[in-house]
Amino acid sequence: MLQIAFIRENQEKVIKALAKRNIDAKSVVEEVVQLDENRRAAQVELDNVLSESNKLSKDIGELMKAGEKSKAAILKEKTVSLKEKSKELGEKAEALAIELTNKLYTLPNLPADIVPEGKTPDDNLNVFEEGDIPVLHEGAQPHWELVKKYDIIDFELGVKIAGAGFPVYKGKGARLQRALINYFLDKNTAAGYNEVQVPHLVNEASGYGTGQLPDKEGQMYHSTIDDLYLIPTAEVPVTNLFRDVLLSESELPVLHTAYTPCFRREAGSYGAHVRGLNRLHQFDKVEIVRIEHPDNSYKALDGMVEHVKNILQELKLPYRILRLCGGDMGFTSALTYDFEVFSTAQDRWLEISSVSNFETFQANRLKLRFKDKDGKNQLAHTLNGSSLALPRVLAGILENYQTPEGIVIPEVLRPYCGFDIID
Repeated sequence: MLQIAFIRENQEKVIKALAKRNIDAKSVVEEVVQLDENRRAAQVELDNVLSESNKLSKDIGELMKAGEKSKAAILKEKTVSLKEKSKELGEKAEALAIELTNKLYTLPNLPADIVPEGKTPDDNLNVFEEGDIPVLHEGAQPHWELVKKYDIIDFELGVKIAGAGFPVYKGKGARLQRALINYFLDKNTAAGYNEVQVPHLVNEASGYGTGQLPDKEGQMYHSTIDDLYLIPTAEVPVTNLFRDVLLSESELPVLHTAYTPCFRREAGSYGAHVRGLNRLHQFDKVEIVRIEHPDNSYKALDGMVEHVKNILQELKLPYRILRLCGGDMGFTSALTYDFEVFSTAQDRWLEISSVSNFETFQANRLKLRFKDKDGKNQLAHTLNGSSLALPRVLAGILENYQTPEGIVIPEVLRPYCGFDIID
C-alpha cells in the first residue's frame, strides 16, 4: 500500500508513475487526497472537543472541591453535550479512515525508474540470455507425452481425485520432484537463507498484508467456513511472519527460504499453452524472501537474480531474464525480473521464476518496521523470488534432456535422485 503522506506530497509524481502501468490514476489520487483531508479535519475537530472536555472535567473537580456545586452542575451538562459530539466525530473519523484505506488498497505499487514502458509481455525487456538450446533427436516429444511413455506423472488420476490441474507424480517422477525441492533448499540455505516451514493456509489479514487481497481474491482458493485461504505462494506466510514487527537495524537483512505446495484457481486459463505442467492448480515451489534496509534492497535484488542464475547454470538449462514492463508487472511490485527456460520440444519459453522488490509497499500494509541508528522507526523493504517453481523446471528437464534411450538426469541432481536416467 502506498503511503498517504507520500501521495499527498507527490500527487503528480504518483499519477505519472502509475501511467507507466497504463493506469489513469488522476481521479483516484485526487479522491484519496480529499479523503485524507476530510479525515484529518475530523480528527482535529475531535481532538479539540476531547481537549475541551478534559479541561471541563478538571474545572468541575476544582469547583466541587470549592463547594460550588451549582456551577459544577452547569459544566457537567456541557460535558454531556461534548461527549455526544466526540462520539459522532470519532465515528466520522473512523469511517473516513476505513474509506481511505479501502481506496488506497486499489492503488498498485509505483514502478521503479528502470521499469520499461509497455502494455503486454511482448514489451518486456530481455536483459540476459544464457545456455545452448539442445538439438533433439527425431521424434522428440513434449513433456505431457513423455510422462505417459515413462509412467512418471498421471494427469488423469489427478482429475479422478480432484480435477484438472492436480497431477499425480509416480515413481521416478515423484523422486525427481523431491530431488528438485531438496536441491533448491540446499542451494538457498548454503547462500545464507534460513529454512522455515510455514502454514499452507492463511487468514485474511495475511492476504492483505502481502497484497494478494483484494487484488487476487478471484485466483485464491477460499475455505469459507473457517475464512482461510490456501496459499498461492510461500511469499504470503513467510513475509507475514514479520507482520506488526519492529526490528532493530542490526537484525537486517533477514533471509528466509521455504518449500510449500501452492494453490491457484487460474480461472480462465485454457488452450495448448497451459497443457500438462505448464499451468496447474496445485504445484510445488521453493521461495526466498528478504527483509532489507531501504538503502540495500536493490543490491539485494541483484544478488537474488545472480542466485537464481547460478541454479539454472548448474541445471544446464537454456534460460533468459526479462525485466517486466509497466503493463506486465504484478500489483505489489516496484521492479520484477522474470526467468524463463526454453522448452525445446514445445519451441517456446516457459516462466519459472519471478524475483521482485516491493520496496515499502508490503511493509506499509504489514506495519513491518525497523528502528534506525537515530532511534526512528522506518518501513523496511521486502523482496521475494521463486527459487524455483517446479512444474516448468521439471517440464524443461524432461523435454531438453530427452534422448532415444530415455531422459537423462542433470548431473547436479543425480546424488539427490539416486538414478541417472528415466527409462
